[in-house]
Amino acid sequence: MAKTRVFTDLAPAPAHTFSQGVRKGPFVQVSGQGPVDPVTNEYLFPGDVAAQTTRTLENVKAIVEASGATFDDVVMLRVYLTTRDDFATMNEAYGEFVTQHTPSGVLPSRTTVFTGLPREEMLVEIDGIAIVED
Repeated sequence: MAKTRVFTDLAPAPAHTFSQGVRKGPFVQVSGQGPVDPVTNEYLFPGDVAAQTTRTLENVKAIVEASGATFDDVVMLRVYLTTRDDFATMNEAYGEFVTQHTPSGVLPSRTTVFTGLPREEMLVEIDGIAIVED
């Protein structure tokens, strides 16, 4: 099984030495995404964790779809927040997005971690794993 890079113009280009995603066999790992506009590469929605969460999930979804999977194929999402105070707001935006894009009703597993993030304007970062059914 070859390991292949997953790339799409519908998500921000990786800023450093990593791929947007990697697929090996049916497994797809999406690199951590932030609230970045894929066209302008600008960080969006300063101070608004709900809008940042939605934009970040849109980026994750675009990469998952570029791998040949659908968002419903996502089995795990990891959410990184800069402050515990944003948890409830993030969770509400996250729940709306994930529920809307998971028609099977089987929501992905999730871990939430509170940590520092690479950019000051980032309130949230999300990565994920999907399984492609060929």
